Amino acid sequence: MSPSSHNETPSWMRRHGTMLLTIVLSLLFLVANSLCLVHDNYYISYLPLAILAMLFFVVRIEYMFLATALLTPFAINVAVFPEMELSMPVEPMMIVFTVLFLFRILLTRSYDRQLLRHPVMIAVIAQLTWMGITSCTSEMPLVSFKYTTARLWFVIPFFFAAAHLFRNPSRIGHFFWCYAIGLVTVILIATIKTLSNFSDLQTMHHVMSPFYNDHTAYGCAIAIMLPVAVYMLIATRSNRLLRLMSVAAVALLIVGLFFSYCRAAWVSVAAAIGMYILIRMGMKLKWMALLAAIAVGLFFTYQGDILYRMGKNHQDSSYDIADQVKSISNIATDASNLERLNRWASAFRLWSEHPVMGSGPGTYQFLYASYQRSYQLSTISTNAGNLGNAHSEYIGPLTEQGVVGAFLVMTVFVLTFATGVRIYRTANERHTAAMALAITLSLLTYYVHGFFNNFLDTDKLSVPFWGFTAAIVALDVYSTKKPTADVKGPTQSPQP
Repeated sequence: MSPSSHNETPSWMRRHGTMLLTIVLSLLFLVANSLCLVHDNYYISYLPLAILAMLFFVVRIEYMFLATALLTPFAINVAVFPEMELSMPVEPMMIVFTVLFLFRILLTRSYDRQLLRHPVMIAVIAQLTWMGITSCTSEMPLVSFKYTTARLWFVIPFFFAAAHLFRNPSRIGHFFWCYAIGLVTVILIATIKTLSNFSDLQTMHHVMSPFYNDHTAYGCAIAIMLPVAVYMLIATRSNRLLRLMSVAAVALLIVGLFFSYCRAAWVSVAAAIGMYILIRMGMKLKWMALLAAIAVGLFFTYQGDILYRMGKNHQDSSYDIADQVKSISNIATDASNLERLNRWASAFRLWSEHPVMGSGPGTYQFLYASYQRSYQLSTISTNAGNLGNAHSEYIGPLTEQGVVGAFLVMTVFVLTFATGVRIYRTANERHTAAMALAITLSLLTYYVHGFFNNFLDTDKLSVPFWGFTAAIVALDVYSTKKPTADVKGPTQSPQP
């Protein structure tokens, strides 16, 4: 054999090796898939799609970040293992995203230290660390570690990774539109189902299934998106397509909010409107804090009279909008309100036994049954823990993670809100200021809603909540600020 023949094979392999490998792998897949189909096993059919998704994760991680946001409103809980449900397909995507993002950061050491030094970032890290510590002292360690691990794959992609991706502020808009498109599609489906069952309130509470478990999570998701949608409507005057999309989004969000019949969502939007007025009037943060403290103080001072008057209200939930509003303060006969009070009372009794460390993250729903009292039970009370947890984003962490856990939750909320207001007042660019205000008001709807429900253990609300929190951090770190003299002098606040 001549020497030239030895070089021909490597040269051919260099030219056609990729094609040959593709053909071989394709044939192997077809054989394996055929064998699996014979045994009624279809899972291998999803392998090419999984490989394509992995390729996107590795090559263009921001594409899969946006794809996850788009798919979240459509995700459905599926029991993938005994006693373990995952929101499909987004939670597996979040898990893979988390692993690859951490691997990339450890490999390249490219995460911006300015972000790590931000007060909100430090508070979130402290909160996650405390969750890990209280998982070690938990009454049910396995439950707590599973709960804390799940929180990580919500927070890492949509807070830590998002803050890094949002260095380009246009990606904030892309993130909003991805989640909004999914949500308004669900609203269309739910509204059509609502119009055919308009006189049946219980059916209307579940028309958003299977995408959202009930009307409270559905209403909360709509409320958190509404202020940013209004900002998009105002900010897209020069782009006809985006303006048309914004008009449609705002209209459908308002329709969805109305038909959600979620009283907490209505209250949270009203609170955002009131806060917008106060911020536009130029009220300082310290006066806002003072007003909040006075309101809390007045409630505890006159709680006897307030509860007495609320006890005289016998208006139950109704599809009539006026009656539904009246039922907000009914703690005499409204089953939803009574059950919420029962859950809160049980939470405080449980907390009194573990005031510092709490009972452990995620344990409340498994432990609260024995802390209920017969005189506080409602018609929908249960000992199974299958109707949610403590129904409060503040009382829940207090019970499960002690006073430190509750303090850290409130610290994250307060720091994010204060940062958003400061960006609005100091940003050099008007659209940055207006965007910061809109996102802050969106987050405020969740802070208010958090008094009545808690959804940060679900993908449906974790995605917009942590994504918007990351947007506030990114805008603060990367936006240009006005000179100090300009901030203190008489200025016109930017119109959101």
